[in-house]
Formats: sequence, structure tokens, C-alpha cells
Amino acid sequence: MSTALPPISATFARSYPATLEARLDEPLSRWKWLVKWFLAIPHYVVLAFLWVAFVLVTVAAFFAILFTGRYPRGMFEFNLGVMRWTWRVAYYATTGLGTDRYPPFALGPEPDYPATLDVEYPERLSQWKPLVKWLFAIPQLVIVGLFMGGWGFHFFWSPGVVGILTLVGIVIYAFRQLYPAEIFDFIIGMVRWSFRVGAYVALMRDEYPPFRLEP
Repeated sequence: MSTALPPISATFARSYPATLEARLDEPLSRWKWLVKWFLAIPHYVVLAFLWVAFVLVTVAAFFAILFTGRYPRGMFEFNLGVMRWTWRVAYYATTGLGTDRYPPFALGPEPDYPATLDVEYPERLSQWKPLVKWLFAIPQLVIVGLFMGGWGFHFFWSPGVVGILTLVGIVIYAFRQLYPAEIFDFIIGMVRWSFRVGAYVALMRDEYPPFRLEP
């Protein structure tokens, strides 16, 4: 009796207080990846404004943490929502291209969507670490720059390693209807690493992100 293999997936471990998950949502269109970036333009417009707000909220949170040791929950949830929304759009349009499901226009969690992201809310944070986190993160940011071609989940195709491997994986799928598991897992591993660094630099956690692709 044969045993069905589980769907290809990559999950960022619960051991770090932030999670990034993605699953390959097959079957995928052989051609739709060519136009997804265009179909996602309405999201790009909204996210451009949301990321301006993200920066302003992070600056406000910096001072709140500095004086109180707390990240105001409303600010935290907003910034987390921007990151969730961005990851869903990136996974659909440019990074991994592992689903044909159009991403929702939402800041909140969408557990049924094949790309999810979360950060545990910290009840207390160090009052001095916001002053030096950017310095501590420099080695990580260098690596993330190689992965992503610059920090963040790109709206357009990135010349970084993630962008190149995404293109390789989706072209293989277009011809063979098979997305190589090794490529998919490596892509999600690099995004996972980048996300951990992003959450740390955005002052959302004090724990230093690990140097690893694996959960």
C-alpha cells in the first residue's frame, strides 16, 4: 500500500518567537507567473503607503521602548500586519511564486492563505537595545542583502539569490510541472532568515536571529 507524500512546505520554527510559513499550492499555472507582478499592482500601490506608515510607526515605537520598555500593542499589530500583507503579495507575485491564489487586501492573519507570517508580541523589551540593534544586525544584513538583493520582500523580481532561484524554479515548473523541492525549500529558508532579521531590526523582538536557513 502506497503512502501519499505530504505537500512541499517550508516552516520557520517556533523556537524563535517569529514564524514564516509557505506551502507550494499546486497545481500552478504554467504561464500566469509571467503576469502576476502586473496583476499585483493594486497591492503595490497600497503597500507603498503602508510602508511609509511602517517606518513612522517604528520611529514612534523606538521612543516608546526607550522610555517604557514596551512596544505599544496597536503599533506592533499594525507593523506586523504590513509585514504579513507584504509576504503574501511577494509569495504570489515575485518570491517563490508558489501560489496562484490572489492575495487578500488585509493586515490581519489569513491562516488559509498558503503564505503566513507572525511575530509573538513581547510584553517587555530592553530599553537600551533599540540604540544598537542596527549595529548588531550588520553581519546579518550583509547576508540578507545577498539573499534578497537588498532588505525586504521585493515587489518586483530581485537580482539576489532568491530572485534567481525563483526564476529557475518557476521555469522548470513551466516545462515539467514540477517545482524542485530543494529549490523551493532553499528559497523559503532564505526568506525565513531575512524575515527574522527584519523583525529584529524593526524592534519587534530582542532575541538575536540565528545564522541559519533551517527552522
